[in-house]
Amino acid sequence: MSSSGRSSLIKRLQRTLPRGRPFDSRELASLGIYPELAYRYVNSGWLERLTRGTFMFAGDELRRDDCLVFLGQQTPQFHVGGKTALAWQGLRHNIPNRETLCLWGPRNGRLPDWFTQRFPARYTGRVLFDSKLSPDFGLQPLPETPKGVAVSVPERALLEMLSEVGIQQEVEEARHIMEAARSLRLDTLQTLLRACAQVKALRLCVSWAKELSLPWADAAREAVSDRIGKSRWMTRLKDGSILILKP
Repeated sequence: MSSSGRSSLIKRLQRTLPRGRPFDSRELASLGIYPELAYRYVNSGWLERLTRGTFMFAGDELRRDDCLVFLGQQTPQFHVGGKTALAWQGLRHNIPNRETLCLWGPRNGRLPDWFTQRFPARYTGRVLFDSKLSPDFGLQPLPETPKGVAVSVPERALLEMLSEVGIQQEVEEARHIMEAARSLRLDTLQTLLRACAQVKALRLCVSWAKELSLPWADAAREAVSDRIGKSRWMTRLKDGSILILKP
């Protein structure tokens, strides 16, 4: 291809693909830019290679939310979850100087280096719900960003956060955040509780809801009364401390 032809293609690329987000080989191919030509653009300084098959415009500044959408297109069930999802929906205890994103997805997933080098984040691939629950249940973009990344609804995000208590989530912070979660939808919460496969998350949810006098405490206990028993429950946390929950 002549230099004028390559120039025409890169101009078309710049008009078609928005700034601020990465793009992959498939998007380039749809515009007539196949791998060999893509790497010529990299060598000539038009494009920057982020990782194999993923590129950005050279000199561009990637935007966090656009990158999250891109990652969600690459990985099924990828979503913003746990404490971050709660914070994005107004349920937070304090505002850190720089938020570490809580991102969830399949067990074998991981965050690419190009993303974590730009945006502090941690990834959880824990299987929290049983196979009877649709993997996408409780995942949807925020109302103000209908084309944005999937975000856990508060009921799912709460259980995700509780599952991380003592691992990557401080006990007291989780309790303070949960105290603000007073307006959960009972049907959604009960569906998630019945499908939740982690005893710790269930026990924390039921016990703290009762202690904090949350309006949905009785509904939560009703949903899982046959699974949590009536005895005291104990577990050793990652820092060596013991978490004791009353029946």
